[in-house]
Amino acid sequence: MTFDLAFDRLMGSEGSYVNNPSDPGGETNWGISKRSYPNVDVKNLTREEAKAIYLRDFWTRINGDEMYDGVAFQVFDFAVNSGIETAIRKLQAAVGVADDGHWGPVSKARVAAMTESDVILRLNAQRLRFMTKLTNWPNASRGWARRIADNLEYGAEDS
Repeated sequence: MTFDLAFDRLMGSEGSYVNNPSDPGGETNWGISKRSYPNVDVKNLTREEAKAIYLRDFWTRINGDEMYDGVAFQVFDFAVNSGIETAIRKLQAAVGVADDGHWGPVSKARVAAMTESDVILRLNAQRLRFMTKLTNWPNASRGWARRIADNLEYGAEDS
């Protein structure tokens, strides 16, 4: 999985400008929220500027180049949607190691000891359980469930 492919997939869920009052992220463009990036002109953010943010602040921080290709995309998408620490913690829970939110040698070895498809399926189960507990689930559940379903299809392609 290259970052470019992961980013293109992500844009299927995160593209376009929105300013939905019921979305906790608030004003958002290309998935980049004003709440998380208060110094960015979100409304006029270009796709290439968003891509640079995703590479620097997400892909690199999740160590996407060190994971199975399919797992890297799943963690990347989860991190963008719910935060890096949450995505790493749920990955750790999925593979049965201490969920401290830090990607280290124990987590890396455990993921490597499992099949790619097992990790993807277990991670998406963790993700769905996590999402259903969020207060915004009643408003956003349809979109989130579709996103996870799309990711399961990507997981089938990748593993």
